Amino acid sequence: MGEKLFIGPRLRLLRQAKGWKLEGCAAQLGLSASYLSQIEANQRPVTARVLIDVMRVFEVDAASLDAADDQRLIADLREASADVASDPPSLSEIKAAVANTPNLAKAYLDLHRAYRRLDERLKATEEAVSLDERGAASALLPYEEVRDFFHYKNNYIHSLDIAAEALAGEIGGGGERALEAYLAGLGVRVARSGEADLLRHWDAASRTVTVGAAHPEATRSFQLAYQIAALTLSDIVEAELAAAGFRSDSAAKVCRTGLLNYAAGALVLPYERFREAARAARHDIERLALSFQTSLEQVFHRLSTLQRPGARGVPFYFVRLDRAGNITKRHSATRLQFARFGGACPLWNVHDAFARPDAWLVQLAQMPDATRYICLARGVVKPSGAYRQAERRYALGLGCEARYADQLVYADGLDMAGPSAPIGVSCRICERDDCSQRAFPPVDRAFEVFEDDRRWVPFSLRG
Repeated sequence: MGEKLFIGPRLRLLRQAKGWKLEGCAAQLGLSASYLSQIEANQRPVTARVLIDVMRVFEVDAASLDAADDQRLIADLREASADVASDPPSLSEIKAAVANTPNLAKAYLDLHRAYRRLDERLKATEEAVSLDERGAASALLPYEEVRDFFHYKNNYIHSLDIAAEALAGEIGGGGERALEAYLAGLGVRVARSGEADLLRHWDAASRTVTVGAAHPEATRSFQLAYQIAALTLSDIVEAELAAAGFRSDSAAKVCRTGLLNYAAGALVLPYERFREAARAARHDIERLALSFQTSLEQVFHRLSTLQRPGARGVPFYFVRLDRAGNITKRHSATRLQFARFGGACPLWNVHDAFARPDAWLVQLAQMPDATRYICLARGVVKPSGAYRQAERRYALGLGCEARYADQLVYADGLDMAGPSAPIGVSCRICERDDCSQRAFPPVDRAFEVFEDDRRWVPFSLRG
């Protein structure tokens, strides 16, 4: 194992679920009780032999003991504590809290989300009063709740993915003709409309689904796959919604759409066939899009969801930005986590994609924790279908840790021993003290302004 693996809280939960005492569990694992106690307290990492024994005794795979969730929790907890605390805890204190009291850390995040919801409602109310717009509402709140749902599911919904994969085998292909033929077998008529902004419309009374003729075939196919999922996989979707326990009907409706979108993606890009094709093509996105008759964005997104236990793909992050810098889609199966509030790092190559929409941009970057990433960016333009309607422009970002370079065609020609671009999550929580692009100080660091000495950055960080 290249990195030390600490699995203390997970191992303790597994033992308690079995109803085993420390001594009995230690005997099962061939360890002393004191050694097992140290492992559970995260005072000692597990060796390869102990990890194998844990997997055998508890009948779990290595993925269930992975610390990726810890990295997500650490990133979220650090940002949340910096958002509200005048003297936020240090990174080492946050790591200790996540390692030793993960349930307490999650409860803190729940409280922070509740605080943010109340704060947003208050601001929305004030805005509505000041503008005399009674319809002004905090529409972002349900989306944030749903984003958290997918975030902590690692953007992989096992029940839907398995069902969609089986359905794809039944249909025999993810192209528009095959999907339309399958819908016909369900008694559904497919119509096409010239409305520029129409993606899909379902008329239950006539059992007609209408898709926008102005959009590319990949978009129409995705919308047909969505309708198939809505008609055949609704029981699974509703079960996921019931288990999630959303606080509002709005969040449940947003998530229902998100789950059906997920199912549509899994239908046109079935898991195992796509994973094997991605590996064989060394994750060449254009080749994959051509092979599966999908859009570049659909391939970007699907690559970030290949996290099935026992059959994981390369762990990627995926992000989509608009020209104002708003992150409209985000997920990370890597240690790189996105900021919940504020903008992204300006040194990240995804911002450059707007200036060169037809080029593939590849960057070797390094985060403050010294982890290096191969960052891929591509601009996309979605036609409006009408002269007076503005085109929709986005920048797509995809990346993985540099240790997967041999599995990525885009790493060919990169100087892996050369310098890396020093990027961060966002200025508000970035640890770097030597960045010439820093927009403002991090919220958990003191700073000093030298009135008689002006530099690129008009302050100096302390501590």
